[in-house]
Amino acid sequence: MTEREEVLGVDLVVVGDCNPDVLVLGGDVTPSFGQQEKLVGSISIVVGGSAAITAVAASRLGLSVELVAAVGADPAGDFMLGQLSREGVGTTAVAVRNDVPTGMTVALSRGTDRAILTAPGAVASLTTRDVPTALLARARHVHISSYFLLAHSLGPGLAAMLAAARAAGATTSLDTNWDPAGIWGGDHLQATLAQTDVLLPNEMEALRIAGEPTLQAAAGALTALGPRLVVKLGERGVLCVAGPVWHRAQLPPVTPVDATGAGDCFNAGLIGGLLRGLALPEAAALGCAVGALSIRAAGGTAGCPDLASALALARTATVRRVSAG
Repeated sequence: MTEREEVLGVDLVVVGDCNPDVLVLGGDVTPSFGQQEKLVGSISIVVGGSAAITAVAASRLGLSVELVAAVGADPAGDFMLGQLSREGVGTTAVAVRNDVPTGMTVALSRGTDRAILTAPGAVASLTTRDVPTALLARARHVHISSYFLLAHSLGPGLAAMLAAARAAGATTSLDTNWDPAGIWGGDHLQATLAQTDVLLPNEMEALRIAGEPTLQAAAGALTALGPRLVVKLGERGVLCVAGPVWHRAQLPPVTPVDATGAGDCFNAGLIGGLLRGLALPEAAALGCAVGALSIRAAGGTAGCPDLASALALARTATVRRVSAG
């Protein structure tokens, strides 16, 4: 962070995963074992990691952004640092590990659906000790991505870190993403949720974290822990829950090229909307617009829009109050 940024502060600090995505696109991307070779549409190396994608999307929207993550001292780490810097994302708080490789993800994508294989590498080494206290003190908002990939390293100190950020005036948000271990909770997560202003799961993640069979029950259980809730419902838009008040925000249907990173881009749009002073449902509509525009191109960041484009599409969203459940 530069001296000028220290004086002016930073709009958004994103904490979480940072790794390249090896993106495999095609109508049939299911591997065939038995030494069989299959041709696919394309394979590319792009910016990956939910935190890194959110950081790039937020920077495209005009926010000043700092990323806190961990990469290895290797070509994959160099690739990520170079790509992030070119996008205007601050990387001085990205830790470079000499003893562990950069994480890598292979994403097999067929339009609206994808399968993901991840080797965490340095991603899982990030702790709250890597997060500069001075950076948190200057942040308007702190967002945590991929909690479950970092549960054992970042999780133990995360609640206290977010409490400190809130005490300094920041708002906070959390997107746990999928839990590869299938545990979906624990004391550290409950403590973290108590210090989270907005929780941003998709529908299946909300059900698993809450341990409830229906979205109505899950929403009640999760908001009882402290945060407001925004549940991503794919092409059905999003559900916003703030106490007893529920809203739905939805855009007209779009045809996807690749849905990789759409939820992470949604996060950037919603946070950007909140920092612009929008109410939660209207901020969610902006998030829907950023997510929808992001799926126009392959990879998590190639289609990320600028603010003017996102605001224009957000004006076509339907935002309505709905009954609980």
